Amino acid sequence: MTETKNIKYEFLSEDPNAKTMPIMIALIIGAFFAILNETLLNIALTTLMAEFDITLSTVQWIATGFMLVMAIVIPVSPLLMGWFTTRQLFIGTMVTFFIGTVIAALAPSFGVLLFGRMIQAIGTGLIMPIMFNVFLLIYPPHKRGKIMGIVGLVIMFAPAIGPTLSGVIVEYFGWRFLFIFVMPFTIFSILFALKYLVNITEITKPKIDWISIVYSTVGLGATIYGFSHAGESANGFMTASVFTPIIIGVIAITLFVFRQLKLDEPLMDLRVFKFPMFTHAVVLFVIIIMVMFASELILPVFMQGPMGLTAAAAGLLLLPGSLLNGAMSPFMGALFDKVGPKIMMIPATIVLAVTMFMFSNLNADTPQWVIIVGFMLIMLSVSATMMPAETNGLNQLPKHLYPHGTAVVSTLQPLAGAIGVSVFIGMLNSKQASYLEGAANPESQEAMTAAMVSGVEFVYFVIFVITLIAAVMSFFVYRAKPIEDLVPARVKKDEN
Repeated sequence: MTETKNIKYEFLSEDPNAKTMPIMIALIIGAFFAILNETLLNIALTTLMAEFDITLSTVQWIATGFMLVMAIVIPVSPLLMGWFTTRQLFIGTMVTFFIGTVIAALAPSFGVLLFGRMIQAIGTGLIMPIMFNVFLLIYPPHKRGKIMGIVGLVIMFAPAIGPTLSGVIVEYFGWRFLFIFVMPFTIFSILFALKYLVNITEITKPKIDWISIVYSTVGLGATIYGFSHAGESANGFMTASVFTPIIIGVIAITLFVFRQLKLDEPLMDLRVFKFPMFTHAVVLFVIIIMVMFASELILPVFMQGPMGLTAAAAGLLLLPGSLLNGAMSPFMGALFDKVGPKIMMIPATIVLAVTMFMFSNLNADTPQWVIIVGFMLIMLSVSATMMPAETNGLNQLPKHLYPHGTAVVSTLQPLAGAIGVSVFIGMLNSKQASYLEGAANPESQEAMTAAMVSGVEFVYFVIFVITLIAAVMSFFVYRAKPIEDLVPARVKKDEN
């Protein structure tokens, strides 16, 4: 038998006759507009309430339902990658997304609009695991940082410009053009893929385990639903409509995990956690996602509350940080290829912790430039931590686990976001209520403002403690080396 050290993989990007750039372009265009659509409708919720005469709790399903469907379909992505070719899966995904976009654009009622959004979410949920898996297969580890940096630009830049872009479209053209605007780019992505996208993945036709699909669907769906609604309830997690789905979800996820460890062909192979740098990356990824999502929600609330800014002004103050994150992602990826993860992540996590400590001292008189600079530091630290950690973790996996590793990371993103937002909002509400209970005049504007400041300071101090954990973890990261399959799909003997 040929020893593993004498086996090396052939990556498509190392073939001088291979055209990897068109593959990248096809995937990135599709992913950009699918991810852009996640936040494109957020600023139009008030308009939709008036259009369809619905309440805030109803219209929020535009966002909650979208996230739920994404979380449900992502765990199935490794199975689909084993049954369909790259071309079939990507084009099918984009066609599904396009059909959902058309339905939403023509929706005569909110129910039809929500249905169209659900169909869109199927495409959005599948596109990221597909893109990650293809890039891992066509680029060798020493080139992946730069490529994943470009992916990071897509992931961060699309949501960043979503609210700004949608505000202009809604004001001048109407909410339906939020979907009409996306259509031509989706069609272009499909046509471009038909011409240039080649088959990368290997068809293995794994066994379909329907019980695992049920467990993952119920588990992730119920958990995200419960956490997403925790912040809406006056009693937080003590409300039956919140803790009941969370308990059901945790039980289903536990059953799912035990079943995956017993199956020969699991739906999501959790043996990826046997690789230390992948596990390290996942923990760090979850921390960063929770911190980032919470900051993006709590800061606007604080600016529109104690600081007295308008929604538009608050959004503009955060825009430089979001744009900086997207712009720096390719640079951070290229830097990762050259210096590895530790040199990047140690200073980045320390800066993140210091910034969170600074934000734990916010008050109504905080200068706006402090918010701008602070959020820029947060997003810069995120770009130097999240994608390098994820790339480093995936680099350690053997090829047959690429689809499962990317599915795990993609699944945890909406789950960590929902948990982070709900937990921190719950802390904020609890601290505010506690402050007002001891106030002489709890209904006065001064008391309300002071309560909000107290809550925000407390939440950011908790986040500061969590980011200290990330900083400590960064000292234990090392550059991961790929662990090859014993029987790789495409191998050749190293004659040297």
